[in-house]
Amino acid sequence: MVFGHQREQGRRVLLRAIERNGRIPRIDLSNITGISRATVTTITADLLRDGLIAEVPREDSTDARRGRPRVDLKLAGDAHLVAGIKVSGASISLILVNFEGIELTALEVPLPKGPAGTDALADSIAQATQALAAQVGKSLSDLSGVGVGLAGIVDAQNGTVYWSPSLTDRNVNFRDVLSLRMGVPAFLDNDANLVAMAEKTFGLGRDHSDFIVVTIESGVGMGIVLNNQIYRGTRGCGAEFGHTKVQLAGALCRCGQRGCLEAYVADYALLREAASVGSIDVTQPASGQVKQLLAAAKAGEPTARTIVERAGHMFALGLANLVNVFDPELIILAGEQMQFDHLYAEEVLAEMRKSIVQIDKSPPEVVIHKWGNAMWAQGAAAYALDFVYEMASKDVREDVG
Repeated sequence: MVFGHQREQGRRVLLRAIERNGRIPRIDLSNITGISRATVTTITADLLRDGLIAEVPREDSTDARRGRPRVDLKLAGDAHLVAGIKVSGASISLILVNFEGIELTALEVPLPKGPAGTDALADSIAQATQALAAQVGKSLSDLSGVGVGLAGIVDAQNGTVYWSPSLTDRNVNFRDVLSLRMGVPAFLDNDANLVAMAEKTFGLGRDHSDFIVVTIESGVGMGIVLNNQIYRGTRGCGAEFGHTKVQLAGALCRCGQRGCLEAYVADYALLREAASVGSIDVTQPASGQVKQLLAAAKAGEPTARTIVERAGHMFALGLANLVNVFDPELIILAGEQMQFDHLYAEEVLAEMRKSIVQIDKSPPEVVIHKWGNAMWAQGAAAYALDFVYEMASKDVREDVG
């Protein structure tokens, strides 16, 4: 007999093993988890009955002794639906995945420019998620969870947004607001953390236990993976790279403080300075203005060149500080500004290398990952799936002896 607490733990371990391996026979589950074959048989029977896993024929052979086809186990894709959402300055990017993490559909909807009130943003997210589900003939109530990535200072554990450029309000339990508005469990985190999760799950960080993702868009974010886990700090709001100080009493940051790294390298910081460059067309979208500013700098326009060179200098200083504090295996630069090369030009990286502690070993590798908002949403979906796997492992029926 498998007792209740043992069964719940076994469900958790076996679900995770099946999720990690994709397709796997029962005997291999026993070998890699250390759970006895008899217990694996009992618990996987529960999972099959609950519709969480499915049997699929092995592609290689049949059991020659008994003439029966050999089968593998895999997650049942239709067991749960999960949405991943990335909220940016001008849009909401959404992706819908099944229990296996396979993308079913995606959607991007515009947002009004500027921060919104708590209820207004929650309504926008709920409406966009409903439209996403409708694309596959489903509704909000068919979802098992929604992962949301939001820029700013976010405590993932208690669901509180202390500050975000997307919200006019501070210190809001936005997770609970969203869950109540949608009628579906919402799971909230800083968007850069979810990029790190995406990189760890299916990106450039898959083969690394320790790495850092720096995101540069309308702001500057960072996700840290240490020993294969996202690091969030004791208050849940660590890794605020964009708000580390690089200049005493320096430029004004949108967080309200001065001298933050973000206030020199983010889109809004560059464009604030670009207003003094006469060749910039301020009626263009932000990306177009940044492109014009960089083109002016390359053409030798003195003010534009000063703005861009200062941004590169501040960014090199910030990266050097990261290396000196964390000494990671890998640094991944991601985000909208990766379409431009001014922050990862060789002279910027060379300046970073000069500013780190010099030892007889190579500095961390710095790589560029040019991906769009859909990949951020995939990280949010992976984050929500973790919680859905956990909830599914606890769903133990009382009638099982």
